[in-house]
Amino acid sequence: MIILSGGTGSPKLIDGLRKCIPDKDITVIVNTGEDIWSSEVFVTPDIDTVLYLFADILDKDKWWSIKGDTYETYRQMKKLGRNEILMLGDRDRAVNLVRTNLMKNGLTLTEATREISKRFGISANIIPMSDEPVTSRIQTPGGKIHFQEFWITHKGNPEVLSLEYENISRAKLSQAAIAALEKEGRVLIGPSNPMTSIGPIIALPEIKDILKRKKVIAVSPIIGNAPVSGPAGKLMAAKGIDVSSKGVAELYRDFIDVFVYDIRDDILNPDEIEAMGIKAVALDTMMTEEGKRIKLAESILKLFNNI
Repeated sequence: MIILSGGTGSPKLIDGLRKCIPDKDITVIVNTGEDIWSSEVFVTPDIDTVLYLFADILDKDKWWSIKGDTYETYRQMKKLGRNEILMLGDRDRAVNLVRTNLMKNGLTLTEATREISKRFGISANIIPMSDEPVTSRIQTPGGKIHFQEFWITHKGNPEVLSLEYENISRAKLSQAAIAALEKEGRVLIGPSNPMTSIGPIIALPEIKDILKRKKVIAVSPIIGNAPVSGPAGKLMAAKGIDVSSKGVAELYRDFIDVFVYDIRDDILNPDEIEAMGIKAVALDTMMTEEGKRIKLAESILKLFNNI
């Protein structure tokens, strides 16, 4: 199975899938639109979250970083006047330093990710969406800023005038992602931010046509008129997209077969989803503990069998 993944929502679902199918049967194509250079280190947050999940070292209280990590380097740098956007833990920083070194020595991001996976003993196939840089930038009244600056530094407070994926027209879906998609017929779009986590992946020129030939299930990250977490609602509204599960379904309508929304969503009319030629299924998508993550994963696997 292939999963398109971004921030915390998709890794939670992947965590459930791991209890249902072997890691070696899981391929994750990961968003790189939030990647950023920080203190001469190349940080790719969404890839690291997936790496740490499969390495069984992810901090599942935060759903980012390494459990039990320390932050002495970050704190010391701050004392010395170096204010980093991302609060990198010491062990987390070590992984990013290794990645940076591998890439400075000629490896692509895909190759560096494969090498780090190997060193962690990971059997799942973790693939960056592209080896070319794509950067999600937010246009605010004060100027254009990196998504990480908008979300971390400014806590998502600035007014959003627009969202763009810088360099998207020159970027390509990675060859490793294309090869994986050619072999696998099932694709799951996880419940990550449809604008900054899934959005950059499906904005790559080749992928929509590929997805149209696959069995595709998408899980909504929105309940009612609000995202489960993160700034998806604010970004969708800025793009003129209805902040609702219906709005998410419309973003994906050209290439999905089944749309999963939450059982608590009392504003979604499933008939409107069905009218798009998409099967609408209500499930409990609030993955607050392991049992719920497993149950949702099991339900999705059954849905794939019926497509």
